[in-house]
Amino acid sequence: MKKFIFIFCAIVLSLACSQKNTPITVDPPIDTSKVEFAKGADISWVTEMEAAGVKFYDATGKAQECMALMKALGMNTIRLRVWVNPSPVWNNTTDVVAKALRAKSLGMRIMIDFHYSDFWADPGKQNKPAAWVGKDLAGLKTALAEHTTEVLTALKNNSINPEWVQVGNETNDGMLWPEGKASANMNNFAQLLNAGYDAVKAVFPKAKVIAHISNGYSNTLFRWMFDGLKANGAKYDVIGMSLYPSPSDWSNYNQQCLSNMNDMVTRYGKEVMIVEVGMSWDSPQECRQFLSDLISKVKSVPGNKGLGVLYWEPQAYNWKGYSLGAFDNAGKPTVALDAFKN
Repeated sequence: MKKFIFIFCAIVLSLACSQKNTPITVDPPIDTSKVEFAKGADISWVTEMEAAGVKFYDATGKAQECMALMKALGMNTIRLRVWVNPSPVWNNTTDVVAKALRAKSLGMRIMIDFHYSDFWADPGKQNKPAAWVGKDLAGLKTALAEHTTEVLTALKNNSINPEWVQVGNETNDGMLWPEGKASANMNNFAQLLNAGYDAVKAVFPKAKVIAHISNGYSNTLFRWMFDGLKANGAKYDVIGMSLYPSPSDWSNYNQQCLSNMNDMVTRYGKEVMIVEVGMSWDSPQECRQFLSDLISKVKSVPGNKGLGVLYWEPQAYNWKGYSLGAFDNAGKPTVALDAFKN
């Protein structure tokens, strides 16, 4: 009887697996060759500029909403920075959600860039938010995770699904100094990065977490950072880079950046992305050449692991003294941005 039951079960299992020739399968891998290349801009200043009465115009001089203008210029991605408790309120949670809703309404892809500061965080400064001063490493990890969760949940509640999330901005020497300063304690920085990574994945499991440092041409800097993070168990999905060459040296920078990107992919098995670029607004022809060449080089990274190129605040003109935008003094885009149309 036992033998009969065994044979019967084997026949049933065989029939179930062979019915309609349908094998037992798992989800197929994503075909990365079909994923659209990200072309875009960080335009986080836009609401502050609008509040100050700044207008934006297309090439014909017709006034146009800034994000719609970016889309018309061939961009498909908007990057938005987040500050913890800024004063005034630009780049706080409410402001970020408002801008993200505008990007979503245009069908734009979205990147969220957490600075974990009340103001700018970059290679020269990674100041803790005022409310986090005095916290030890454990307290900073908790505060970072709670802030990340709060902002991303606000986005989720508005049906906004960011495709990428940066945990830190230009963290060349870590973040939340001095506790998270990488040159002093790489393990602390890795723990902070992991706290952010886990918080992102808890809200948006499919979002790709970016670890971002500047000077995309410097392989020495990138190996030091990502060797250190690897040795300390850091978690991230994408290596983000900034690149700000001058009109005279962009070709060398681009070649060095390509070599660096290829090395990052080979050495760590990660995707790479240029999340910030810029050049002097009054060198539009050189800037267009720079961008066209860089886009081509990022697309050439093996395995389609070069994800995209984003310009930093191209719409800035006569604004806070920033001169690396890509609009002229009449508020119109220069030919530099034609590089995104192809």
